[in-house]
Amino acid sequence: MPEIELSFEFFPPQTVEGLHKLRAVRAELATLAPAFFSVTYGAGGSTRERTRAVVLEIAAEGHAVAPHLSCIGATRASIQTQLDDYRRHGIRRLVALRGDLPSGMRDPGEFRYANELVAFIREATGDWFHIDVAAYPEWHPQAKSPQEDLLNFKRKIEAGANAAITQFFFNADAYLHFVRAARALGVDAPITPGIMPIASFSRLARFADACGAEIPRWMRKKFESYGDDAEAVRAFGIEVVTDLCLRLLECGAPGLHFYTLNQSALTLEIVRRLQDRVRWS
Repeated sequence: MPEIELSFEFFPPQTVEGLHKLRAVRAELATLAPAFFSVTYGAGGSTRERTRAVVLEIAAEGHAVAPHLSCIGATRASIQTQLDDYRRHGIRRLVALRGDLPSGMRDPGEFRYANELVAFIREATGDWFHIDVAAYPEWHPQAKSPQEDLLNFKRKIEAGANAAITQFFFNADAYLHFVRAARALGVDAPITPGIMPIASFSRLARFADACGAEIPRWMRKKFESYGDDAEAVRAFGIEVVTDLCLRLLECGAPGLHFYTLNQSALTLEIVRRLQDRVRWS
């Protein structure tokens, strides 16, 4: 098996306690030698300064880090300021997203779609940044059709994106179908599956309902059968996600991007189990 690239996503904490906890989590996950950490960016830039602070702290520790950058509600000048700032601090990777329009905000700003943001980054900075974009194996919830969503994805790659990270999913066939469809359109960029460890079924269900990810019926029924048995939910979640990762890697996925929710235990256990079952290069 070729080298497997791991990456881990964090959100910027709101409290000092959260920052201390994230540092401990990061130290634990750093033992897995990830290709990079990424840090999310709130709707309309609501976490801009907190995102920046975490990004620069990770970079100061010597780790590769990819700040998320969303364009909805932004101006070209505000995006340029952030690009200049990250470049000045030696940041070489970005996750470029459209983002969500914050509640109550009607003006989307000077960008409407992520491909416009990618094109602007390339125009402003050349090849300085490695740019990741989002992909949706089960289709973006606002897309009019699967074909429209695929064409939107292709436009992001054609605008200059290097690679993609998917929304989380639990149906490996959805990912494999999406990759085949993208390849048929001439997209050859790496498409890394996004992986969501499962600590709480109720929390997972909320996330899935919000972003349009499907939780297969058999999984829902199994989780529901455990009721308030947190340990049973945790054990089944680890089993399900490990099996998903294993199949994705066996089918040629270039790596795994974990949505950690600023936790380390589940991700560490899943990766440990994978290391026991595959030849880890």
